[in-house]
Amino acid sequence: MNTIQLIGRLTADPELRALASGKPVANMRLAVARRDRDAAPVYVDVVAFDKLAAVCAEHLEKGRQVAISGRLEHSQWEAKDGTKRSKHEVIANDVDFLAKAKAPVEEPAPDEQGDEDIPF
Repeated sequence: MNTIQLIGRLTADPELRALASGKPVANMRLAVARRDRDAAPVYVDVVAFDKLAAVCAEHLEKGRQVAISGRLEHSQWEAKDGTKRSKHEVIANDVDFLAKAKAPVEEPAPDEQGDEDIPF
């Protein structure tokens, strides 16, 4: 059985592109926290295809927390300089949109508050 489930935050906006066949594909990178909160997060490459790719690219942004379900894939290739390369990535079957990134709340400066805002 090859299934994986991860919860983490996107490290950048999804990158949407099309394969030669015209099929949409979105590449994302996920930062997943470890059990030991002091340890550095694990960074995981995630790929979504078809309608899921388009939805992710349209609605997700850097910092958004997501839950990913999918399968783990391993690919190998030879780089232009002749070195052998390989990587693992998750092929997403489902992406659940969780909490948005917290935006800083800006308090109005004291001189910007009008008298009508004072309750007495």
